[in-house]
This record gives sequence, C-alpha cells and structure tokens, in this order.
Amino acid sequence: MKTDKRALSVYIHIPFCIRKCLYCDFLSAPATDEMRTRYLKCLSSEIERESHKYCAYKVRTVFVGGGTPSLLSGNEMKQLLECVKLNYDVAEDAEITAEVNPGTVNLRKLEGYYEAGINRLSIGLQSADNKELQCLGRIHSYEEFLQTYENAVKTGFNNINIDLMSAIPGQTVESYQKTLKAVLSLNPSPTHISAYSLILEEGTPFGDNPPELPDEETDREMYKITDEMLKDSGYHRYEISNYAKEGYECIHNKVYWKRGDYVGFGIGAASLVDNVRFHNIADIEEYMGQLEKYKEISLPELHLKEDIQSLSVEEQMEEYMFLGLRLTEGISEKDFFETFQKSIHEVYPGLIAKLKKQGLIICEPEDENGNRIKLSDFGLDVSNVVMAEFLLTE
Repeated sequence: MKTDKRALSVYIHIPFCIRKCLYCDFLSAPATDEMRTRYLKCLSSEIERESHKYCAYKVRTVFVGGGTPSLLSGNEMKQLLECVKLNYDVAEDAEITAEVNPGTVNLRKLEGYYEAGINRLSIGLQSADNKELQCLGRIHSYEEFLQTYENAVKTGFNNINIDLMSAIPGQTVESYQKTLKAVLSLNPSPTHISAYSLILEEGTPFGDNPPELPDEETDREMYKITDEMLKDSGYHRYEISNYAKEGYECIHNKVYWKRGDYVGFGIGAASLVDNVRFHNIADIEEYMGQLEKYKEISLPELHLKEDIQSLSVEEQMEEYMFLGLRLTEGISEKDFFETFQKSIHEVYPGLIAKLKKQGLIICEPEDENGNRIKLSDFGLDVSNVVMAEFLLTE
C-alpha cells in the first residue's frame, strides 16, 4: 500500500561574505576562492552522506542562505542543487530560494541561478537610502539594488522577496517611508516583503559599540507605517515581520514556524527532525577536515553535529505556541489536542482567558472542537511578552 512521504525542508548554509555588515551575527566571513572551492566540495559530500537518513521524505523546499550565497557562480549553484536532487526526492514543484545581495550578481549569474532551478529570490536591500546603507556597512548602493532587481525580472524570476530594515541609526520616519514607497513602486512589485527592526547583537561591531538608534516611539511608528502601507498595497501580513501577495507566502519559513521537519547542511546549520534539534559544528576547518578525511560514504558517522536535543513534550508544547503565534493565522485548539492529546486549557490553565482579557489575544471559533487563538494587534506589538507566558520549562 502506497503512502505519502513526509515533507522535509532543506537549508544550505553558504558562510562567505565580501565584508560582514556591522549588525550581522550570522555565521559568515570572507574567504579565498580556494577556501570556497574546498567548502563546496565538503558541503556536497555532507549532503550525499546524510541522504540515507531521509529516504522516507519528500523535499518540498530548499533554501540557500548565508552569508552571501550569491557569491557562488551559476555553475557552482547548479552543481550544489544537482547534488540535492540526485540524493533526495525533491518535489517537482518545490520552492527553491536563494538569498542574493546587490553588488554580487549580474545578469549572467542570475540566468545561471534560474537555469539551476532557483525559483525564488530573497534580495537584501535593507534601505533605499545610501547613507543608511553605508551606516549599516552594506557593500551596495540603492542603484545597484535596482539593477539587480531589473536583472532578476528580466531573467524570469516572478517570486521575489525584498528584505527591509527599520530603526537604523540616523533613520527617520520620513526616510523609512521613502524606502517603503521606493520598493512599492518597483515594476513589477515584489511578491513578498520581510520587514524587521534592527537588533543589536552581542559580538557584532554594533553590539560592542552601540550606535544611537531611533527612539522607541519612532520605532513603533515605523512598525505601524509598514503594516498600513503594505496592506494598502495588496500585501497581507501572515507573520509578525512578513508580508506577501496572495499565494506568495514563504513556504520554507512557514515550516520553521509550524515545527515541520527540516535539515540543515553546512557549518552551523540547524535542524529539527522528529522532534530532535541539533546543529552542525561552526568551525569551518574542523568541518572540512572531517569531510576531507573521510570521503568514503560507507565510513562511520562523522562528528559534525552537536547540541543534539530530544525535545520533551513540554518543550514541544512551548514551541508549538510561541512559534505558531508568530503567524497571523494563529494556532488551532483542535490541532493542539490532536498533537499532544491534551487541551491547551489543561496545559495552560487560565492563561488563555487572562491574555484575552488583557487584549493580547483573540479567540475565533474554528469549529465545534474549539477556537483559533491569535495575537491581537496589541499582542503583535508586544509579542515577546506574550510568548514568554507560554514557557513551561526553565
């Protein structure tokens, strides 16, 4: 009897950048051509070696992230994706995304990505103001972004996300509005927009020497303007920081928020499979050294993974709530019960009623088996406070 395979998402980490942005805490660094060639060979080896574990899965999404994946040539991207398709059961209609930074791609390279099977681009713009881009340590100008976008459309890409950032040092409500207007005036307009506030992370130049940021009131005004302008332009907000035109929500990222199975390849890449979380080692020399030493697929397991954690039921419940509530569709009481064989109200006695009374959540009737629980507009504004309420473990 034939049964449908379980869905799997694949993340591939390309850790190389021309120069690291001042706010970035992602695992990335500059690299020589020789280092990049070595890493890609090892990455393909890891992808191949791990494939036997995922025979029962069908890959529905692939996301090539970084770093700056668009430092790869069209041929390198093609070889990488061919390795995935050769070793995994990839759905014909799989969403395959590559992150792209302006200033690192030209028309020819984008044509190579398109031919390689990339069908969704995520372009890191951040701001349409060149002074703000310079402040962030970005390597590109707004004009280079426009050229990248024009080339992407010319190539045939019709599913394009634009990353935007607010609360940048020196940014005003007026300059942020100009960025939004500039993006919305693109022809054709992007199908998806991710809009985040700048966060100062430890270990980054901004984190170590904090710049002066717009005050909290200005930040909240930018947040409100984003929601209003994008909704007026035909985008619907489906996650706290993500907006899409109808039919263009990011399938890959929704897997994260809905706790689907995903596996990460490359240094530092995170995975969640069968309620087990783990990630790869972050040291690139150790990563490559192991894969170069043990080239035979039949050799014993390598020690690439660390922090392997089998999630307890309580931890699964926590994640179900504070990841699921990031989505504007919220979570289903019925699904929660079917997943854990306990009702939300049994696990969190009195909490739903309290948060509803405080105006932080709304409960909409779904069917006779319960409600859908969603963050209210106020709850979205203070989402971190709401999420903390659903912690069961210390």
